[in-house]
Amino acid sequence: MAASFVGAIDQGTTSTRFIIYDAEARAIASHQVEFTQFYPEAGWVEHDPMEILESVRVCTAKAMDKATAEGFNVDGGLKAIGLTNQRETTVVWSKSSGLPLYNAIVWMDVRTSSICRRLEKELSGGRIHFLEACGLPISTYFSALKILWLIENVDEVKKAIKKGDALFGTIDTWLIWNLTGGCGGLNRDQNKVQGVHVTDCSNASRTMLMNLKTLDWDKPTLETLGIPLEILPKIVSNSETIGVIANGWPLSGVPIAGCLGDQHAAMLGQLCQKGEAKSTYGTGAFILLNTGEEVIRSSNGLLSTIAYKLGPNAPTNYALEGSIAIAGAAVQWLRDGLGIIQSAKEIEDLALLVENSGGVYFVPAFNGLFAPWWRDDARGACLGITRFTNKGHIARAVLESMCFQVKDVLDSMHKDAEEKVIKEGEFLLRVDGGATVNNLLMQIQADLLGSPVVRPADIETTALGAAYAAGLAIGIWTTEHIFEGEHKEKPTTFRPKLDDEHRRKRNESWFKAVSRTFDLADLSI
Repeated sequence: MAASFVGAIDQGTTSTRFIIYDAEARAIASHQVEFTQFYPEAGWVEHDPMEILESVRVCTAKAMDKATAEGFNVDGGLKAIGLTNQRETTVVWSKSSGLPLYNAIVWMDVRTSSICRRLEKELSGGRIHFLEACGLPISTYFSALKILWLIENVDEVKKAIKKGDALFGTIDTWLIWNLTGGCGGLNRDQNKVQGVHVTDCSNASRTMLMNLKTLDWDKPTLETLGIPLEILPKIVSNSETIGVIANGWPLSGVPIAGCLGDQHAAMLGQLCQKGEAKSTYGTGAFILLNTGEEVIRSSNGLLSTIAYKLGPNAPTNYALEGSIAIAGAAVQWLRDGLGIIQSAKEIEDLALLVENSGGVYFVPAFNGLFAPWWRDDARGACLGITRFTNKGHIARAVLESMCFQVKDVLDSMHKDAEEKVIKEGEFLLRVDGGATVNNLLMQIQADLLGSPVVRPADIETTALGAAYAAGLAIGIWTTEHIFEGEHKEKPTTFRPKLDDEHRRKRNESWFKAVSRTFDLADLSI
């Protein structure tokens, strides 16, 4: 019997990759491409949607070539692809030309802060006006505010909406529309096809426009904000055949059968079921706790969101989420902004030169603070510096800042869901993402949490989750195989070594440092 393979497009904030998996869910080939980050003004972050499309084209072609060179018959054996992507990042494009009407506005961009303040004043519910329906507070983070900014500030977008020529999508929607034919393509039989305009329920849950219960666009929210339903994509589940890749792409004829936002894909890749949590360390850090089939409303600064829905008729799993804007990006800043290190991996060796941070606390509030603080007036700070402080202390404080922020979110999760969701016994945190190769970072995380941290053998669980969703849709795997099957590679567990009293004191110092970063957005240049 011919071997079967599943591919996963993982379109992230700074790079795109394509990974091909065999029927045992082992990665057999991959290719990764970085793309340009644009910073037109302080706090603004943009991507070129056309460059992202090209990065997908290059990654898929190169990974297929690598797999073929290794002797795998992927041309005949690739049965489906899954897609996972940076969430909230917003694109509006022309239906007739297929061209973007503006650069993609990235999830961490804060240009919409004045729109947020305006809505908070105008709406009866203030910052939490849409929380009951959509699970999200009004924040620069979510796509709805970015759409409003485009409507209010970009004439081409206004005109295209008026003419009925505008389409909105997060990156998943933009990629699927183009991969399946765009404004006009051909399929393998040379028949004309149009791009499929869809998103999945996990990505839709991050727009601030989807009703969490019905998994459909929330009409009262759309009316309140003045966003036309006609520009929005259809919402589908995370695991179903969405469309077929058109001619002109390296994977033409292959069905797209899975789609999840990156953090939801990582949850699936980490096999998180009810009561289990994962933290992904990338540009930012994202902690999700699966709350089962129940939406839990947070009283502690977290978001209610979708975990995953593995098929049109499958139950919906929900999650509590805490998002941290700056995690690995702080290490990039040490490298690119300050030149303290030459490569990201050097930070571990530099931090190991000292036993502790020497009383230095670094709060990476470069564009404000997300969960659980939600302070867009916060700015970065490095506190406790003395003549004793050296590069090693700064490096260690940067690593600790990631771990303190994750602990803040997990503490909130325990307060919100302890009795209803989190299982009795030892709580452990599953971790993934590029930064988790840093053993010191993982040990610091275990020490500050006071509970074990478990790192899988394959830390790229985001792409794996997208592959699982696609393979599930076309019958390569079953949910039992995914969640209960024998997973051969053994994970690494980091256990806490710090005593409770020291942990408590460090946490108090961190809170003091965080409080010093508030109300700094208007410092003059």
